[in-house]
Amino acid sequence: QVQLVESGGGLVQAGGSLRLACAASARTVNYLTLAWFRQAPGQERSLVAAMSWSDGNTFYADSVKGRFTLSRDIVKNTLFLQLNTLKPDDTAIYYCAGKRRGNAAYDYWGQGTQVTVSA
Repeated sequence: QVQLVESGGGLVQAGGSLRLACAASARTVNYLTLAWFRQAPGQERSLVAAMSWSDGNTFYADSVKGRFTLSRDIVKNTLFLQLNTLKPDDTAIYYCAGKRRGNAAYDYWGQGTQVTVSA
């Protein structure tokens, strides 16, 4: 069983920064890919960034490349997403998700954290 708990959302002005955290409670984190998705009102949930825990390889959506950065604390099984140069279009609920290596679908989801960027 994998539990994911997000923290770090909030309200920030355009151009500002936030850091989100996702704490994974799992005995086999090393076999997971952890990711951040976001969903804005009226829009579908979309993948923002992902990291393969075993080797640290990362993926970023084109819309956030150069502005968002993943990092991790291996001891605490925590994935971080640093959000810089935020835009109003980044406003969404951000979800941490996990999937087992080799799976196509993400099976584990956190409760989400709200990020609001004001103009």
